[in-house]
Amino acid sequence: MTPFPITIKPFGKQAILVEWPDKVEESILEDILQFYRHLELNYLDPGEWEFVPAYNSLTLIHREGQIDFTKLRRELKEWYATRETEPSLKHFLWKLPVCYDPQFGIDLGEIAVMLGKTVSEVIEEHTRHTYTVYGIGFLPGFMYLGGLPKYMETSRKETPRPKVVKGAVGLAGKQTGIYPQESPGGWNIIGNCPIPIFDVTKEDPCFVNIGDKIQFYAIPKAEHELHKIEAEVGIYKIEKIQMNA
Repeated sequence: MTPFPITIKPFGKQAILVEWPDKVEESILEDILQFYRHLELNYLDPGEWEFVPAYNSLTLIHREGQIDFTKLRRELKEWYATRETEPSLKHFLWKLPVCYDPQFGIDLGEIAVMLGKTVSEVIEEHTRHTYTVYGIGFLPGFMYLGGLPKYMETSRKETPRPKVVKGAVGLAGKQTGIYPQESPGGWNIIGNCPIPIFDVTKEDPCFVNIGDKIQFYAIPKAEHELHKIEAEVGIYKIEKIQMNA
């Protein structure tokens, strides 16, 4: 496995930040996940350490106390340079329904004009591509999805909304994503997904992991309401495909 140039920095008294080249590339993300897996299996007890991978970094947080940065930095460099490929991480493709009805896609018309497309073309483009989960954060379960083509890029709103509804699907910069709960937000809202991305009552609150992929498909308003009810009573089955089976 060819190593990337990495940098290691202190991140408070209990954490350390490992950074890869500042690029959005799946090869970098996969290298981060492999190193995370290598550390978890061989060196750092998950009971004592929290691992936070994202885009081009891996944050290591000691749960109980202060770390020896100099010692750990030296060890991490050695472990990274001498690591071996671990068993393949399981990644899934999740297919999620989105309703692009004007009731939900409150910025869809404006975005269509901005991109020089019709509303139908924006929907077609948004559902045609497959997106990689590069990070989960901001809100519990908020997925940062990379893979939006350049001609679909949009700037954030100059003034964020004080309230964006749960399930809102948005565009911002090079990314698309779903608001897992009601919150303020500055993304351009083009639709709504009726399937909860984060459920605190479940053993695994967020079913998606970094490195997974998401593909959206369009549904009418009536189907959105049906799936919302199915999800609330726990009978909706999310379509998923294991990518590296």
